[in-house]
Amino acid sequence: MEILSNFIQQTITIFAIMDPIGISALALSLLSPNITKTQISTIARKSTFTIIIAFFVVLITGDAILKIFGIGENSLKVMGGIILLMMAISMVNGSAKEGKKDDDKSDEELSVIPIGIPIAFGAGLFTTIIIFKHDAETFVDLVSITLAFCINAFLFYLILKNSIYIRKFFGATGQNVVTKLMGLIVGAIAVQFIISGIVSLTKLYL
Repeated sequence: MEILSNFIQQTITIFAIMDPIGISALALSLLSPNITKTQISTIARKSTFTIIIAFFVVLITGDAILKIFGIGENSLKVMGGIILLMMAISMVNGSAKEGKKDDDKSDEELSVIPIGIPIAFGAGLFTTIIIFKHDAETFVDLVSITLAFCINAFLFYLILKNSIYIRKFFGATGQNVVTKLMGLIVGAIAVQFIISGIVSLTKLYL
């Protein structure tokens, strides 16, 4: 049951931080107004492939990154929590993820940067994956993290692919409301990370 509980928590956490519904609205603002459904499907596929590669790079090299810079798990939790808290505040205030259309780039080129990285896979998700990886004790835990991310990557693909329909269904106001709700969840997760890190550091040094 603990494994299932962790898996559900990881899935919800990644979904809230990634905020695919909010990203779909932002992506449409970056892309050409006359973009076709086929082009959006291609962009969704490339963006999803980008974040999956980024995930596995972070998952594989996460521990090495901590060791190279001499960063402790608890310090990362506190700092990661602060990053997530700042992100949550931005999401609630409606300024979470900003993007600027580069007229020199085609729509498909935007699928990797900035839509894939750093909009979908940014600092908050980067830090969270490293924390999840560091907390993993068994191979099953790693599988749980991977499965949770892959589910979210698939949802990200579906939502981005159907972003035009989602905008029509939710409207700009509806998408903003969803982003604000995700911001509240991310904020709660951030506070948990910060408190957990501070408590552990206090026990370590006192």
